[in-house]
Amino acid sequence: MMTTTQQSSHSGSDAGSMIESIRAYWNEHIHDLKLARHSIGTREFFDDIEAYRFEKLNYLPKVVGYSSYAGKKLLEVGCGLGIDLVRFAMGGAIVTGIDLAEEPITQAKKNFHFHSVNGDLRIMNGEDLHFAEGSFDIVFAHGVLQYTHDPQQMAREIHRVLKPGGEAILMVYNRYSWLNLLSKLFGVKLEYEDAPAFKKYSIPEYKRVLECFSHVEVIPERFPVRSRLHKGVKAALYNALFVGSFNLIPKVIVRPFGWHLIAKVTK
Repeated sequence: MMTTTQQSSHSGSDAGSMIESIRAYWNEHIHDLKLARHSIGTREFFDDIEAYRFEKLNYLPKVVGYSSYAGKKLLEVGCGLGIDLVRFAMGGAIVTGIDLAEEPITQAKKNFHFHSVNGDLRIMNGEDLHFAEGSFDIVFAHGVLQYTHDPQQMAREIHRVLKPGGEAILMVYNRYSWLNLLSKLFGVKLEYEDAPAFKKYSIPEYKRVLECFSHVEVIPERFPVRSRLHKGVKAALYNALFVGSFNLIPKVIVRPFGWHLIAKVTK
């Protein structure tokens, strides 16, 4: 019979192995890299990635409000190339960015240099934040919880490092969304579906992950825009017919089926 100590040791070993797998994956899969027209690490490369990001996620500036946090201490968990974090910094926030993988942090530092902004950029596991309790006014984690080993642990850590009354903006993927349905109907894999950790949520499931917060508001977002990622007949039909037709439907009807679930939470 396995003892409690042995079970705990094996569990910790399994978690460590998964974390390393996630780290290795995101060192190799720079987000949106295949859409860039210029060499990685150049100023033009970051311009390519930024342009594509805000073409695809056109809701972000309005929902996030990058210039709303001047003078506030802001942490981004899973900052990647620092595309969002640069915008927060340009808006006057005092920014810190962490990522589990080394390569994104290396590139994020270049991005900050090109934009002449300052930020504290570190390699760190979002499930084990090396910051004191109550260190930040705002935490931002867009598209991170669904790719981590233990989403609830990450949510608890975000809660811990927020100041009392502090706020977080967090995004996961909606299981009951137009994009998930389309993926299943046409057999087209979702982007990064092969990541070591990948999960989609219903709104009630998402709220359970965030139960440590005193207030949780979930806003479905991310509706169809023309795709530059996929090619071929399916992509042509999607761009020519589906995008326009879908966006003629009143938002009040399709709102619950947005691909992104944005949570605005308060400690």
